[in-house]
Parts: sequence; C-alpha cells; structure tokens
Amino acid sequence: MDFEGKLPRLLVLYASQTGNAMDVADRVGREAERGGCPSVDVLSMDAFDASSLPKERMVIFVVSTTGQGENPDSMKVFWKFLLQKNLGHHWLDGVNFAVFGLGDSGYQKYNFAAKKLDKRIIDLGAKPVIERGLGDDQHSSGYEGSLDPWLVSLWNKLNHMNSAVLPRTSDIFDTNKRALGHSKYRITYHNSSNELQLDLSSFTDFHGFEKMVEMARSMSPVAQHHSSDGIQHCSSLRMLTNKRLSKGDPSRDVRHFEFEFLSSGYEYQVGDVLEILPSQNPIAIDAFIERCNLDPDCYITVQPLTNYKCSFESQVNVSTNLNPIKLKTFVTLTMDIASASPRRYLFEVMSYYAKAEHEKERLQYFASSEGRDDLYQYNQKEGRTVLEVLEDFPSVQMPFEWLVQLVPPLRTRKFSISSSPLAHPNQVHLTVSVVSWTTPYKRKRHGLCSSWLAGLDPHNNREIYLPAWIHKGSLPPPPPSLPVILIGPGTGCAPFRAFIEERVIQCESGPTAPILFFFGCRNQENDFLYKEFWLSHAQKQGVLSVEKGGGFFVAFSRDQPRKIYVQHKMKEVSERIWSLLSSGAAIYLAGSSTKMPADVTSTLEEIVAEESGASMESASRWLKMQERAGRFHIETWS
Repeated sequence: MDFEGKLPRLLVLYASQTGNAMDVADRVGREAERGGCPSVDVLSMDAFDASSLPKERMVIFVVSTTGQGENPDSMKVFWKFLLQKNLGHHWLDGVNFAVFGLGDSGYQKYNFAAKKLDKRIIDLGAKPVIERGLGDDQHSSGYEGSLDPWLVSLWNKLNHMNSAVLPRTSDIFDTNKRALGHSKYRITYHNSSNELQLDLSSFTDFHGFEKMVEMARSMSPVAQHHSSDGIQHCSSLRMLTNKRLSKGDPSRDVRHFEFEFLSSGYEYQVGDVLEILPSQNPIAIDAFIERCNLDPDCYITVQPLTNYKCSFESQVNVSTNLNPIKLKTFVTLTMDIASASPRRYLFEVMSYYAKAEHEKERLQYFASSEGRDDLYQYNQKEGRTVLEVLEDFPSVQMPFEWLVQLVPPLRTRKFSISSSPLAHPNQVHLTVSVVSWTTPYKRKRHGLCSSWLAGLDPHNNREIYLPAWIHKGSLPPPPPSLPVILIGPGTGCAPFRAFIEERVIQCESGPTAPILFFFGCRNQENDFLYKEFWLSHAQKQGVLSVEKGGGFFVAFSRDQPRKIYVQHKMKEVSERIWSLLSSGAAIYLAGSSTKMPADVTSTLEEIVAEESGASMESASRWLKMQERAGRFHIETWS
C-alpha cells in the first residue's frame, strides 16, 4: 500500500441504529490516534459525501444491521449511491478498506448490512486489507468478543503496510502511553438572569414543551446517532386510553393505548411507526445529580468541540445561538440514567478519576481485553445502569463534560401504529407489550418506555405531554385493489389492525380485494388480542369474511398438547394462499424477530413448491423475487 502523495488520513465511517456502531467507530478512532496516526476522522455515513470515496486511501466501515437484514437509517442514502450502475468496477481503485459489522446471529439475516457493503465495495474496485469482522450479540462477550481480536489483526496489518502514516501497534497497546485526552463536548454555564432559559417547569403549554425537548436533544450526543427525533419537529400527544388486552399472568401484560395529537398538521399512514421519548423516574434523576455533585438548577448549553463539529452539525444543523437549559432538564430529556447499560469506554474514563486504588484497579481491569468477559457479565448481562455503576465506585467524581459524552443517550422507542387515520382522525393507537425480565442474578428489570406508559392514568394525567415523532415503517399501505396475506402473531397484529380498519373505510367507497389474516397467541382465554375486532370483521360480509374472499385464522399454541403456530394454520389453507399469490397478492409479516420470520418464510416456500409443483430451490427464488418486487414485506422487533 503506497500512501505517497495521497491523503494520509484514516477515515472511519459508521452507520448506527442504537449507538453500538458509533461506539465502535469512536474506539477505532481513539486507538488510531493513540498509535500516532496523523489524521483520523470519524463520521456518520450520512455526514459524508459518498461521491468523495475514491479520494480516500484507507477507510474503515463500522455498520450495524437492523430488523431483518436492513441498513441503519444513516446508511440508506450512502448505500443507494453505491448501488448506481454507472459506478464501474474500477471506481474505487486505490482505496483500501476494512468492514466490521454488528449483528445478532439469532436473526435470519445475520450481519446482512455489513456483508452487503463489504461485497459492494470490493465490486467497485477497493481492496480489503483484512477479512470483514462480524460482531455477534449472542457471543458470551457480546460484539466485543469479535471486535477485540479483529482490531488487533487490523492494526498489525496496517502497521506492516506503512508505519510512517498508519498507527503503530506497539503504541496502541502500550498501557503506559495511554492518556485520557479531552471530552468531545464543551459545557457553558450561564447567568440565571437570562430570559431565554428553558426548564421543565417553565413551559405553559405543549408548544413550549416541544421547543424545550427539541432544544435539549439538539444539544445532546443523541443527535449524533442519526435519531431523527433530533431533526424532525416534535409532536405532543395526550393519552386517552390505557387498556389491558391480556389476562391472567401479570408478567405477560399487553396494552392498547390511544393518544390524541395536540399539535396540528400531523399526518400518518397505516404501516407507519410512532417514536416516543419515555419519561425517567425523577427519583433516579435526583440520585444521579446528587451522586455526581451537580447543580440541578444551573443553566447550561452543550456544544461539540471543533474536532467533532462538522459531523455533528451536518446532522442536526445546530445553531450557535443555543438557549440555555436547566441542567436537570437536560439530564432528564437526554441522558439515560437508570435504564441502558453504559459502554466499555465509561469504565476506562472512570479509572482516571478513581481516587481509591482498589476501584482504579478494578476499572482498569474491566476496560482491558483480559477483563472483557467479566465486564460483560457485570454490566450488559445484568443490565447494570449508569447510576448503579457510579454507586459501585463511590470514589469516582467525573466532570459533567465526560458524563454528557459517556452516559447512554436517552433513546426514543419505536412502535408500529395500530390505527387508521381514516378511522380515528387526530388520534394514534399503539399495541404494546410491557417488558420485564430477570437478570442472571435474579434482579427484576422493566422496560423504561412500556412500563412508564402502562403506569399512566389518562384521567389523572391529562397534563402529561408525550413527545413523539412519526416515521415511515417498512410496511407500505396496500391500495384497496391489492389482495393481501397478513401474518402477525402476538403484538405483530398491531399494524394489521390498522390495515383492516383502513380497508373497512375503503369498502364504503367501492370494491376492495380480499384479506387473509393469520394471528397467533399462547391461549384463547388470556392472549387473544382484539378478539372481538377480528371476529366482527370475519362475519357478515366483513373484510375478513369468506364472502369477501378473505379469511381469519388463529393459532393457539398452548391450548393443546401439540403446539400450533401460524405456519400450521397457513399449511391448512395452502391452496387459498397460493391462489391469492398467483393473482398478485402481497405478503405482510410482522412480529418477533427471533425464529418466527424464518419459520413463516420456510412455510411459504413449502406452500409455493407444493401448490405450483416447483422445487424448494425455485420456490425460495420466487419468494425472494416477490421481496425485491415489493410484494413481500417484513417488520420485526426483538
């Protein structure tokens, strides 16, 4: 590899959906700088002009995979550019690259985004300096189980290519040469007499609340994760209905929520997604502020330092004239104090501020490769929160600048919308499973957003505003003339409730195509979600009725000795499914991201093969063609 006369920088491009890929990219950048690399730039893919890629000489891509093999939002424009047919096989001649992917082998399309990118970059003429690395959430050490050895190999490879320009491996792993450096952010403290200051008690209506949410989150690192809540205008919701759908076992709590839009001009379609910013426990916020010796009533502005400003501003268009916001308000709206587990880098930075020697040694061990597995057990497996970690190391007192950078950002939660705007003007409905689990050490954990929503009383909490954003989902609304096969076990039925509500309204204007709907749950008595709704539309000329060419099929997996799932019900009516598919029907699949999508897809392949007389290989290819043609849509969640 010859860098003579070329740009000497090392470029790290990441595409992150939840922040893991950004964290890895930051680590790559830190290690490269520690190794003496003269120029390192770490950028989100949507902050980089893809047409400039041939000018680079060494690019490291860090890419997560979301959903069923989908690209993160911040990668979509970049990827679309790379797929242009006019880019020849020599377009990236002279470019060297490496790819590290973050995924979960429990998904059918494991690390699909990274694999696609790696192949496409090679097709365009770039040269891989190392085999792609694939991080797996199922690994006993999480994605770092693959990342650590992959980075060692990468630095060794680059070091041998050109030690004058690229990182020196010996320096990267020399603990004696490690220094803390600076945080990415600058905190400015303001005089309390400023008229434009914002805090949670200062707004008089939802308009002020929306402004405050947008301001806080535009200053926060959350904006760097390409979470579009920091870009689009926030909409305020008020809860109208909180109804439990499931019965029996309190640990299996599924709720139906109805909200009204307080802001005007908000529109959505069936198949869209609602993001909600959850509220944090004020007791935890107060405990964090007290533990960190912070002044909750002081007013601050938060800005990235110059080195990081280009990437940051390109995504959120941050104004230099930021209104000061109360520190407690900023923490409440942007920093996940008592829900998300911190990253490994927090433990490394904490070690520099630990006054007790035994705490410093333990933190250094956790931050090392040797301590990786023990850290994973202590931190991620236990769902340890930032507040709990800080309380476990009482001698550590970190500056607020570092806390802003290292505390996990408070993220919005995405939910498939389960209502039609035609049926419920100015409203949006959700079907939400209230999440709870037990850690290996038998500690009970609860999902932040779902538990908060479940605890709201729409009659007593009328003045609680819920910050929300509407986004396009992966289930496009079918036109009335399109026959559809809907498969949605459990809360996967949510978007299909919206589809059926919409089709009912469309029936009033003219003829509509048939709908086959397959629903599944554990047992009829306790989890038959929206039972009356489905049955009412499956009778008397309803959109799911046989008279309309449709059908409603439900599988109760635990009501008999042999488990019965949606795929078994599909096999029972395989002829009807094939008949609709032959007439151009679209398939929509929603629900759990684990085994279900693969099992249902396999069943569809069997039905196509049996009914058409084709081989399984041909049936599989035919189904993939339907997916590429926009007639097979999947939306899943973990």
